[in-house]
Amino acid sequence: MTFIDYYKILGIEKKATPGDIKSAYRKLARKHHPDLNPNDADAKRKFQQINEANEVLSDPEKRKKYDKYGKDWQHAEQFENAKQYQEQPSDFRGPEYSRAQSGSDFSDFFESMFGGSSNAGRSRQVKFRGEDYNAQLQLNLTDAFKTHKQTLAVNGKNIRITIPAGIENGQTIKISGHGGPGINGGPNGDLYISFSIANHPVIKRLGNDLYMNVEIDLFAAVLGGEITIDTLSGKVKLKVKPETQNGSRVKLKGKGFPVYKTDGQFGDLYITYSVKIPTNLTERQKGLFTELSNS
Repeated sequence: MTFIDYYKILGIEKKATPGDIKSAYRKLARKHHPDLNPNDADAKRKFQQINEANEVLSDPEKRKKYDKYGKDWQHAEQFENAKQYQEQPSDFRGPEYSRAQSGSDFSDFFESMFGGSSNAGRSRQVKFRGEDYNAQLQLNLTDAFKTHKQTLAVNGKNIRITIPAGIENGQTIKISGHGGPGINGGPNGDLYISFSIANHPVIKRLGNDLYMNVEIDLFAAVLGGEITIDTLSGKVKLKVKPETQNGSRVKLKGKGFPVYKTDGQFGDLYITYSVKIPTNLTERQKGLFTELSNS
């Protein structure tokens, strides 16, 4: 496994505080968000790396393991078990065993920890953590707007998961213990689910804010009035101010997307007005506009 410097990815020092990590993640996640870079494969890769770095460094236990074991931080428990066994007097060791066949060769990290694999191969059976699984789940914007449950089929097993409102396109979450089975009684691996959220035909999402264009007729634009629009949270009535210009924007505070895992907090909804010019006018209607233009 190639070493990935999570601190370098987020542009922070190893002594960075949780607040530093959070701030760096938010800034970079917005810059490389797939919705802002729809045709940039490199931006999507960077966004995934940024999420991965934040997943590890924002968790105190994971960060501690990462700082100590680097690229092999997910095998920290196996390292510790093997290290404790290596430090035992030979009289207390069990019979020689053959290395567990799990599809992965652990000799590299045993050698890096103990200076060679000869002792690792002459020890009692060490518990190994199971393989991590990866899956992708497709959602639409309406699904991601609310907390809901879905059932996934992973390796022939149905897993019922809760998807929090506010999940982002490209975001990855971990379901502990639902990966591959452990070796020699070791813990199961984890399941990592990445989310792909389809574009909405009318509403565009940027972070926690939503944007939509709303068409109004010329009379409402000139004289003002009240209109009703459909949003992700339901129908909303809007008062259109007299003399509203084409392309003007209004903000509906708190009517945007829910903030991930933060109850009661929402982004904003931005409405851009598009004034519809009437067509197929009668001669009398054209006359009225001519009279108005001459007044």
